[in-house]
Amino acid sequence: QVQLQESGPGLVKPSQTLSLTCTVSGGSITTNDYYWSWIRQPPGKGLEWMGAISYTGSTYYSPSLQSRTSISRNTSKNQFTLQLNSVTAEGTAEYYCARAQEVVVTAKERGTWGQGTQVTVSS
Repeated sequence: QVQLQESGPGLVKPSQTLSLTCTVSGGSITTNDYYWSWIRQPPGKGLEWMGAISYTGSTYYSPSLQSRTSISRNTSKNQFTLQLNSVTAEGTAEYYCARAQEVVVTAKERGTWGQGTQVTVSS
């Protein structure tokens, strides 16, 4: 059974780069037909899909975040990573990684999700 675990700093200063890693166990990130996404949920708001990387390494980004977002992977470590540049207070959220057979994931019923990690953007 595949499991995902997010890791990274819980506090990031405004204008800095937020970097999170998702470590996958019980399955390979190169397995055919799966997409590996990052999703966030600000306090009191809904889920926002940020982007994904496919089993081939192709990347897909939300248009609203594309200019500041980069997703990469390390197949030898079975990990994929999110980088969000120039963060603001609006970046304060619970960040999730997920596996699904769809590029865009906005519901926890779709696919397998990590438990999430809280990131606060504050000076």
